[in-house]
Amino acid sequence: MLTIAGSVIALSGALAAPAFAQDAAPQAAEAAEGGLTDIVVTARKRVESVQDVPVAVTAISAETVTRQDLTSIEKIAARTPNLNVGRASNGSGAQLTMRGIGSSSTSIGIEQSVAVVVDGVYYGQGRIINEGFFDLARVEILKGPQALFFGKNATAGVISLTTADPTDTVEFKARAGYEIKSEQAQAEFIASGPLSDTLGIRVAVRGSKMWGGYYKNVAAPFNYATLDVATGTAGSVVANPAPKDEPGEKELLGRVTLKWEPTDRLTATIKASGTYNKTNNNSWNYVAYNCPSGVSQLNGYACARDFVTHQNKLPAEFAAQIPYGKDDGSLYNRYKSWATTATLAYELDDVTLTSVTNYNWNNNQWACACDFQSSPAANWATENSTYHAFSSEFRALTTFDAPVNLMVGGLYQKTKRTFDQYIVLAGLTNSAAAPEDEFLATRKTSFTNGETLAAFGQVTWKVIPTVEIAGGVRYTHETKDSFFTQPYNNPGLTTIFRPQDDPDGLGVVTAAQTFNDWSPEATITWKPSRDLLVYGAYKTAYKSGGFSNGGINSKLSSVPFDDLTFDPEKARGFEAGIKSTLMDNQLRLNLGVYTYGYNNLQIDFFNSPIFAFQTLTADARTKGVELEAEFAPRSVPGLNLHGSINYNKAKYTNFPDAPCYAGQSQAEGCSVLVGAAFRQDLKGQPLSVAPKWTGTVGAAYDTAVGNGLMFGVNADVRYSSSYLASGFGNLDSRQGSYATIDAGIRLGSEDERWQLAVIGKNLTNKFYVTGTVDGPSTGGASGGLVAAHADQLGFGTLPRTVMVQVSTKF
Repeated sequence: MLTIAGSVIALSGALAAPAFAQDAAPQAAEAAEGGLTDIVVTARKRVESVQDVPVAVTAISAETVTRQDLTSIEKIAARTPNLNVGRASNGSGAQLTMRGIGSSSTSIGIEQSVAVVVDGVYYGQGRIINEGFFDLARVEILKGPQALFFGKNATAGVISLTTADPTDTVEFKARAGYEIKSEQAQAEFIASGPLSDTLGIRVAVRGSKMWGGYYKNVAAPFNYATLDVATGTAGSVVANPAPKDEPGEKELLGRVTLKWEPTDRLTATIKASGTYNKTNNNSWNYVAYNCPSGVSQLNGYACARDFVTHQNKLPAEFAAQIPYGKDDGSLYNRYKSWATTATLAYELDDVTLTSVTNYNWNNNQWACACDFQSSPAANWATENSTYHAFSSEFRALTTFDAPVNLMVGGLYQKTKRTFDQYIVLAGLTNSAAAPEDEFLATRKTSFTNGETLAAFGQVTWKVIPTVEIAGGVRYTHETKDSFFTQPYNNPGLTTIFRPQDDPDGLGVVTAAQTFNDWSPEATITWKPSRDLLVYGAYKTAYKSGGFSNGGINSKLSSVPFDDLTFDPEKARGFEAGIKSTLMDNQLRLNLGVYTYGYNNLQIDFFNSPIFAFQTLTADARTKGVELEAEFAPRSVPGLNLHGSINYNKAKYTNFPDAPCYAGQSQAEGCSVLVGAAFRQDLKGQPLSVAPKWTGTVGAAYDTAVGNGLMFGVNADVRYSSSYLASGFGNLDSRQGSYATIDAGIRLGSEDERWQLAVIGKNLTNKFYVTGTVDGPSTGGASGGLVAAHADQLGFGTLPRTVMVQVSTKF
């Protein structure tokens, strides 16, 4: 399916044939006359019209990205139905959910079920939401399993981003903006053009700084009681409030692209990019939005669905000695990354050879108020994690003038994650420890080395001119070697944290995991006319098993290996759709239906009785219907009306020993006794962040107003029905139905020499959450006769924002 609120997507780079540059003028003329523009996508790693590809696709043009300031994964999700992004403080750093399928954020070792692909390269880490994406050529959101062309970890779908390439003529763009709510200034500069007849360059830079923030931190100072276990001395230190305005973000992004076309057959592109992003709190969007008594169990403040948080710094006396702590105890999140991608495409008479090689690196450091609502019983942590990935893919696509054509390819990937975390808990100190450990309860160190080999192929057969059958398979062989230990534990907590030299031999956990998978796919397509496509598909997908590097080796658990390792997630099912272009290319109507089963859906939770993070697996099913439309009447050139309505039912089909949420009573379902612990059976219960109904409706209009001026306006509404933010059936986590409104207005010259725009997002200032955790240190034990629920700490989204933007092009 398709939702497009803008004009044509002009493909560039190795995937695009040279003819597309020549198509730009006819498409521009068509837009000026009204009617729909032709849209091309690369959902099957080849250039195709969106109306010809048998895949459910939401495509967003470069024009719409700029018009609506869709410059991050979160902003893209906020305008896309059936896609949600929850920003988390620790663990993987995010929960990406599509059609109700996504993994909880608490484990850094779990890959996302929604794969993020940039310039043809897979980026699987949740921390990618800290990347800023700008100067884009297109965005494609592919729904449902996408293993054949995008590989592992695409069980729910793919967000595919393609950055812009050099232009044929010299071009400069500059843009400056100011966002009023957060007091954020942003500047962007792009220079593009040829260096010679065969070599082009594009340089893009963006920087921003906030003097304010989206959320208000209203915490007050408090005294944090301490006990030195070496001397028995009690004491107290002050924990001062974190900054009032959060997140106070600073950001610098850059990208350089070189594109070399020495012949009509060969295209070589190199893209090098870097990101620096820093905020004044890594859990700035955590809000106690629902508490059993209406007030926080830790501090007594009123819990509310508002853009307000309550968090305090690390005591300065602690922070100065703790690794990755700031001298004054400031909370923060600092993310750095860089990447280089080299793409080669060589066109023979009937075969196109493509190679994509990438190296990417990111490092994330933070200091966290890890109970997310600081109190005299607070706990804090700091963390440093680094991820490296090298990958190389080669594929060949035939274009014979014959009924049968092939695509074959292979992929090699090598990854490494290193992880270190330092935790302050219960006020316990130890003056006899090494200086860096004196104020710690425990610290963890872990790593995982991964290696992947994959081969894939697809055969397409034109049975008759109007019917095509395609079948393919991807084979994946993956190994992961992991290590975890807790090299220091405060002597007062040795009954909880298993030491590295524990006499039972379980103080060091290692894992050598091997996974093999075959993911087949088959599609039949019927195209009785140029303007109608009917398709049906059987798809499968695979997501890596692995190792929870940020877990806990609990002394209360007898199987730390099982706590820290988890099995692969797999999906299979069916999808069918109709894509139509009607009324002399003025109306698109696309309808799709799907049903997919998921085995070993990866779900992470904190098992408080044994003080351990555990990754469990469950079976689930999603099924739904999606209808999308776009109307561009020729009688009103420049007008575009668009909308969608989606029904999705996502439920567990088998989860007999699911964990209970904090304080859940036996009468509430926490009555299944597994060993010595109570669990619950979640069969038939909804998945996390899985609204049944979502939809959008919007309009955009651009017109000449005389004197060489262009005027434009757009407005979009996104609706979601209610859902549970918790994956464990906690009714307290329910997010009610909501609607958000984004709008923009702009005036500029027809030659794009200048433009003034105002861009508003979430204009109703609606607070809603896209994930939740049971508040640490709140609630009671599960499985009792009386309920004692925890506070719900939700991952809030952005409030109302209004940006004034000035841009020029010359």
